[in-house]
Amino acid sequence: METSENTAGEKWTIGITVVRGNKMKETADSFQSFLRVEMDQTMLGESDIKPVDDVSHCVDYNFTCSFHLPNDAQALSDMALKPIILTVIKVLPEEKQADVAWGQAVVDLLPLLQGQSSFSATVPLNPATKAPAAEVLGFNSKPTLDVCVRVSDPMAFEVELSASNVLKVTVETAYSVPESWLQISESSLCTYTAALEVPLTTERDQVLEFCDGRLKVGGQREEMGRQRKRPHQGLLVPGNHFLPASFFYPEPIEQENGELTGPEDRTFRNEAETKQSRVSWDTEMHCFLDAGGVTRLRQKIIENRLWPVEIMRSIDTLAKGTKMQAEETSENPCHGVAFVDMRQLLCPGVSCIRGAYSIQPFSEEELLRKVNRSISVLKEQVKTATNQVKGRAGSAAGKGGKNPNGSSKGAKDSKDTTRKIYVDARTYIIIEMALDKPLVPKTSPEELSQRVKDLMPHRPSSPLRPSRADQAVLDFHRQIGDVMDHVSNQLKELFGAACVMSGDCSEEQVLGQLMGALHDSGRYFTWKKQLQHAVMRIVCDKMHPEEPFTDLQDFDAFISKLYDCLKDEIGIAQQKEKMYSLGADPVTIQFSCSQLRHFASEAQFIGDYQQAAQYYQQLVWRYPNEASHMFELGGVYMFSGDYTKAKICFHDCMSIQETYQPSLMMCGVLEMMFGHYEKAKPFLERATAVDPTSVVAWTLLGLFHQCCNESILAEKAFVEARELLKAKETTIQTQREEDDKDEKKRDHPEEEETAPPTCQSPTLKQDPEHSDQDSRAQNKLPAQSVSNRSPAANLCTSIYTETLQFLLQTCALQMAEQALSQELLRPDGGRSVSFLYHLAKWQLLSNDYCSAANSLREALFHNNQDADVRSLLGHCYYLQGAFSDAQECYEQSLNIQQQPSDCHFVLLRLGSVYLQQEKFKEAKAVCLKACEQSPSCRTWLGLGAACYRLGELSVAEHALTQASYLNNQNPEVWVYLSLICLKSDRKQEAEHFAEYSRRCNLKNESLLQEVTELKNQMSVGHQASGLGTNSEA
Repeated sequence: METSENTAGEKWTIGITVVRGNKMKETADSFQSFLRVEMDQTMLGESDIKPVDDVSHCVDYNFTCSFHLPNDAQALSDMALKPIILTVIKVLPEEKQADVAWGQAVVDLLPLLQGQSSFSATVPLNPATKAPAAEVLGFNSKPTLDVCVRVSDPMAFEVELSASNVLKVTVETAYSVPESWLQISESSLCTYTAALEVPLTTERDQVLEFCDGRLKVGGQREEMGRQRKRPHQGLLVPGNHFLPASFFYPEPIEQENGELTGPEDRTFRNEAETKQSRVSWDTEMHCFLDAGGVTRLRQKIIENRLWPVEIMRSIDTLAKGTKMQAEETSENPCHGVAFVDMRQLLCPGVSCIRGAYSIQPFSEEELLRKVNRSISVLKEQVKTATNQVKGRAGSAAGKGGKNPNGSSKGAKDSKDTTRKIYVDARTYIIIEMALDKPLVPKTSPEELSQRVKDLMPHRPSSPLRPSRADQAVLDFHRQIGDVMDHVSNQLKELFGAACVMSGDCSEEQVLGQLMGALHDSGRYFTWKKQLQHAVMRIVCDKMHPEEPFTDLQDFDAFISKLYDCLKDEIGIAQQKEKMYSLGADPVTIQFSCSQLRHFASEAQFIGDYQQAAQYYQQLVWRYPNEASHMFELGGVYMFSGDYTKAKICFHDCMSIQETYQPSLMMCGVLEMMFGHYEKAKPFLERATAVDPTSVVAWTLLGLFHQCCNESILAEKAFVEARELLKAKETTIQTQREEDDKDEKKRDHPEEEETAPPTCQSPTLKQDPEHSDQDSRAQNKLPAQSVSNRSPAANLCTSIYTETLQFLLQTCALQMAEQALSQELLRPDGGRSVSFLYHLAKWQLLSNDYCSAANSLREALFHNNQDADVRSLLGHCYYLQGAFSDAQECYEQSLNIQQQPSDCHFVLLRLGSVYLQQEKFKEAKAVCLKACEQSPSCRTWLGLGAACYRLGELSVAEHALTQASYLNNQNPEVWVYLSLICLKSDRKQEAEHFAEYSRRCNLKNESLLQEVTELKNQMSVGHQASGLGTNSEA
């Protein structure tokens, strides 16, 4: 690591001070010792001989030594690997044997590489001899050394420290080792070595070699919570083999990052880790990486995600006179390799991967194919060691004679016969790769939140409210209602509570008496003044003339238009008052939240997006702090294709609640639709940070990374989504099992409870609380023209189908198409019922009705008892105009025990089909059922139309009045009321309602024609009646 202060040729000076030794008890009366400091088999210094205090059992060494460290990457890496060794040597009397090592302690220098210029530590002093000698020497008291380490100049400044990293490689255990490994002769000693190559600098690599593997016989699991070991254990006493405060903790197999994690592998792994023999290293090696090394590490993973870890068993022959030959190590039949997938380390926030990796026979061809390298690092290490041995042996190495041809042939035969020993034994090894800091830092929630805010346009948050024109009309309605109440009270004063008038009084006389009473009481002028203010508001806010009138003709036209407007609004106000007289509670004239959502979903289902938007705008105005209503309004604009308004709504939604996850996801989806991937990323990452348990959020993030050709990040997101979905399904299954147990524990219900309910007589009235609950259950999600509910429980669920439900509910067809393709390519996917169902919904939203019908018919071929599939097929036929086929599908879906999730829309369209086919009794029954379950303007309209066709005019008028109360802008409601009034000989009301229907833009020409014909019939009938009366006279 180069700095401005330390160039490549300069060195750091590291000083080690041993202050004192503590709890150094000894059985002898006098105990003297001195201290030896070593590093990497190089002695740094020895202290003076110091006596141990007999009372405090302490010794003040106050010994300082130092060494110079070159500014070299290899030297820095050695600091991370090799500790300072402190040996306490007991001084024996001259007449006895030489001085002996009494205890040993180690000091790690890693804190200096992490930015500290000095640190102090109290390190344990472990016995240099094995028990029970250690016990005799008093090591039960746990002696320690107080040590202080300092460096002349900081080894890492703040900028360099942030760019550097420490890679920790842990080789744990190789399980299910080959049987041949257990066949060891008494004259041979086996060594088990693992090695891999890791980056050191921008241009150099280094080899990490784990040489201390121990063969163990199976019979029990490796102890959980065991301590990790240091490398280079040959220089250390047994007590110092272990890293302080570093342990192995149990981890579920399904949370591992390696291979052999499937359900089919768990039985094998459980047996291998319990009963079979294994080779254990449990060793952790540290590798310091400067900025260049970190960059190289990241680049190497990008270039090749598989890193080879080589494993070899080698035999040293102990027989006298036998010498190692280089040829004997050229082809080792026990040479294997495991490929560690490192790509997870490129995922944001990931700093550790751990898993089981299968060991396969080493092959240079396989190594070249997978990692684009043919050189074995382990063979190179063996060759280096062999050359050193041969150099020490001198010329004697060549005297033993050899048969090159025979040796080569023997090696080849051995290679052919034992090459697949790892494959036959299914050997695997547990390896962990960890970093102090992630290669790709995970963006903090605060930073993600700020990025999202930066992407949103700054504008004042003003909740949607009724326009000034709408508010003026509402005020006018309120004034008219007050006037009608007062006039009614005045009539009661004049003619009694029953308003019974004598037969002598004509209508003109009654009106005259009423006007006289109102003038005398002064009420007339008061109401006139109040209405004058309300009319002025309508003129200014609704009619809003832009310029003063200069032409009398224009003024007369404006007055005529104002008159028509006031007449219409007075009629609407009268209709509201009529609803009160029929039993409606004036307090509930303002619809509840669940009712408005129900009306909006119904309008969206039939394609009336303007009206659906109006309902959601009312919700936004009424509940300005509720983000879900603004999100649903954005969903309506998605269906209407107005993506600009949809985007504004989703942004406003986050202005209300910045952690509202559906809006974050839709903002990301919209940015992807427009190709703005850099803008989409913060939204989707923020969605996963807000709710890390969301399957949809992780799947969308994975689809985003796929679009950006970031396969590693995409797979990471998909894996996270699958794990969350699996946990969710497990929780649901557990809950079901508990519910089943509770059911079995309960007593058997009584006979009347188990018997099927008897058919009750239909009624037009409904419990408002029951209606509100049904409506709330029906409308938890925004509706769409296909279905606004999740698919039936019997459909197979995957992360893509979960995501498809969300995307189709918001008409994000482009992203939904990508999710469909992933579901089709899924190993357990294909053209399943679930896939075909969602494909048909996507095709319906794309207006491809024929393809949707074909997909649904294919789904029914696999499962003909799915109510959702049948109802969706019915919608396909309905939109194509095949009403008979639609009727059949609707009826079949309702006859299935599992009712369709969009039952309300099925009843709505089935009633419409019955009306078209003139099956009025069936239409009445279906519409009545819909009114009882989830009433709306259209359900009451269908019931009123059916009753009108059956001649039940009173019931029809009641139903249509309810419909007009729920929606006074539906022209068909007014035209049916006009027909009823004509048949009831109420011409004035009939004309009034007919005028409403025309002003509401009635498009049903057949109903207009029917009104005209009925008027003519009534006119002819009255003329005939008048002629008959004249002839009798």
